[in-house]
Formats: sequence, structure tokens, C-alpha cells
Amino acid sequence: MIVVTTEQIAGHQVQQTLGQVFGVVVRSRGIGGNIMAGLRSIVGGEITEYTSMLEEARRHATDRMVSNASAMGANAVLMMRFDSSEIGQTMSEIVAYGTAAIVAPAGG
Repeated sequence: MIVVTTEQIAGHQVQQTLGQVFGVVVRSRGIGGNIMAGLRSIVGGEITEYTSMLEEARRHATDRMVSNASAMGANAVLMMRFDSSEIGQTMSEIVAYGTAAIVAPAGG
């Protein structure tokens, strides 16, 4: 599956767009992670517990989006984007979305 943030894929031609496709993940940091993150926020700097959680959530959201695109018969996702929001004070929602498409090498 080709996943790009652009409208076109170099060397490929879009044969058909199949519609929107997305993958959603909601994650919560455990109480231990929240305590460690709270302590780190006092001194400043990167909160690695949350960075790791969000990186993993983005990968899972992307994997779900790709699975949904495959189920639609796509071999590519164009204009892929991420969106995120917080639910309450302990949960994060990550959405990967784009346009499912069928592409073929240009000239072939």
C-alpha cells in the first residue's frame, strides 16, 4: 500500500478514487505514566512517556487506515493526514485519514 501526503504519486497515475478512509485509535496513559509525566512536567522538557504513546498510536491509526483502504480495494491512500484531540484529561484520540485510490505506474 502506498501512503502519501500528496495528491499525486510520482511515476503513478490515479485510475480511480474510492472515497475517504480513516483509522481511529483512542489511548489512555496508565496511572504510573501519568504520575511520571506529571513529575517531568515540573522540571520541563520532553515527556517521553507521552511521546512514545502518541507515536505508537499514530502507527496503529495508520495501520487501521491501510486495512480499511485494502478492504475497499485500494492500493494507495492519497492526501493522508493525522488529527488528534484529547478526551477528558487522560485519553488521546488519533485519527489517520486520506483518500483511498487505485493507482498504476504511469504509461503502463
